[in-house]
Amino acid sequence: MKIYSWNMLYSNRDLDRAFEFIEQSDFDIFCLQEVSKEFLERLKTSLHHLTYASESNLISRGKHTTIFNATLSKYPIIRSNAIPLKHYEPTLPLRSRFVARIMYGLQDLQIWVKGLGNRHALCVDTNIPGYGCVRVFNLHLPLMHPNIRKEEFKYAMLQKDPQLPTIVCGDFNILEKLHITPINWLLGGRFSDVFFHHRERTVIEKHFVEYELTNALSGRITHPLSRSQLDHILVSNSFSIKNTEVISDRYGSDHHPIFAELT
Repeated sequence: MKIYSWNMLYSNRDLDRAFEFIEQSDFDIFCLQEVSKEFLERLKTSLHHLTYASESNLISRGKHTTIFNATLSKYPIIRSNAIPLKHYEPTLPLRSRFVARIMYGLQDLQIWVKGLGNRHALCVDTNIPGYGCVRVFNLHLPLMHPNIRKEEFKYAMLQKDPQLPTIVCGDFNILEKLHITPINWLLGGRFSDVFFHHRERTVIEKHFVEYELTNALSGRITHPLSRSQLDHILVSNSFSIKNTEVISDRYGSDHHPIFAELT
């Protein structure tokens, strides 16, 4: 079984190559995050089975839009469930809202957008020959702080069925280097979340074990700026990991696509 996951960046300007990359990839499951409305329409022309859910409503460059989590499957989708998630921005401390306002003022640089809620993760059951019904999660955990990400991951895993082979894909936004972890404090976390920069990884990996999931690309850098493993493919113990790859070409995104081959 061949699995891809990719945060393709909502403002991706290389959509022709991005679509060609997806269509030419040999996959059973392809999970995408930050899919724009424009690109979603392209995905609807694919010969693969498609399901999607709103990842967030947002304002970018003064315009309201929606971005999506989208899951493509080579085989028919039995069930698709959009998991509603909380909109955190109104509950953040004053410093976080102040930083967000400043960053949003730099929107022409496309480094920040204003979230408006309508957030969802995606849970899909698909019938894959040789494996039966496989449950696939497509998540984009928020760029807030470690406790929020941990709780949101645990909330999504309430939909996990221990009787089903499970794959969890997505951008988890786990920051692991000192040059980037100040974001954890600025966006509502504790001051210690800056300096104990390995703590979030240690805690989340324990939760992976708790849910009987293996991080197929453990320790691999998937996002050049953060120099961290933001992007994940987690697999249940019913799978063995044959091969993994962080794909070098980013096809217009700030994230590398990632790949895992399972048996």
